[in-house]
Amino acid sequence: MPRKICTFREHDIERGFRAVTLENETISVTVLPEKGADIYRLVYKPRQMDILWKSPWGLRRPATWLPTAADSAEAWHEWYEGGWQEIFPNGGDSCLYKGCHLNFHGEASVLPWDYRVRKTTLRITAAFTVALFRSPFVVRREITIESGRPALLISEKISNLAEEDMHYMWGHHPALGAPFLAGDCRIQLPGAVFQRHGLAVSTSRKMPAKTAPRWPLLPIKGGRVDLSVVPRPSERHREFGYLHSLSSGWYAVTSHRYNFSFGLAWPREVFPYLWFWQELRGSFGFPWYGRCYVMAIEPFTSIPGAGLQNAIAAGTAPVLAAASSVEASLAAMFIPGSDEIESIEVDGRVRARLATSKPLRKRA
Repeated sequence: MPRKICTFREHDIERGFRAVTLENETISVTVLPEKGADIYRLVYKPRQMDILWKSPWGLRRPATWLPTAADSAEAWHEWYEGGWQEIFPNGGDSCLYKGCHLNFHGEASVLPWDYRVRKTTLRITAAFTVALFRSPFVVRREITIESGRPALLISEKISNLAEEDMHYMWGHHPALGAPFLAGDCRIQLPGAVFQRHGLAVSTSRKMPAKTAPRWPLLPIKGGRVDLSVVPRPSERHREFGYLHSLSSGWYAVTSHRYNFSFGLAWPREVFPYLWFWQELRGSFGFPWYGRCYVMAIEPFTSIPGAGLQNAIAAGTAPVLAAASSVEASLAAMFIPGSDEIESIEVDGRVRARLATSKPLRKRA
């Protein structure tokens, strides 16, 4: 039996980045305070497997070379090492809001964060905080692990320090990659409606832009596609869309090969949408070049993923009143086995039943 204990360490990783790692018997979490407080590694220790994708270009320090990006989207992708980002106060395309340009995916995902740690042998909490420059917000995120639980508990608070109301977009961008992500993986989530992103970003997409059917079986020309089954790398698939009208706030990605699931739960009233992004060797040109096999299913406050002004126009951008705050709790966890998941709660509780059938294969 592994010894019941939680540990915390500060250390350096690739290219001199400072990192902090929290561990218990079954989970290891590595965070990069200097780079958006990104969750860089999320390891399921019984399999010794980091489930988060890593970009081919890896970690880069923006201050170590002369910036050459033409816009903030290029810059964001140059610095995108993979992992899990906090997206705030803008999502997707850069835009102008209240006289200031908001960068692609928001300041919170690129700024350095401060942190403090509270620890005992059975519980560790790391509290990360950042005050934005271009918007009057302070973001605080606490991540906690406890002995005996294969779960990462996240508690967040965003405060508006201005004397005026502020719109915002807020989301989580956990990018899953190989070897966990593979053609044997199945996505489990409660009832939802799928809506394609309106922009034609790739010829490898199979559904028309205005399609909005129920998850997971979606009509395509000549048949239907099961979005709950992850395409193999050889299929060269690309998709970007949204899930809305969720019956509850959770999903799980189940690996039948490795016999465990990654699950995520969040408050549906705060994050009523999921951004559904699959870059499965299906796009060419910068930055993917046909070489990236990655998927993210992202709880978000708003759609479309085209910048704050477009979310305001769509009526999906929340407003945080002057001198007020919004809070949310999330839970990310590993679930042994390949069971059918019935529910996941933000306190880490899971209800499951034995799987009765194999996942459906895609129909062209």
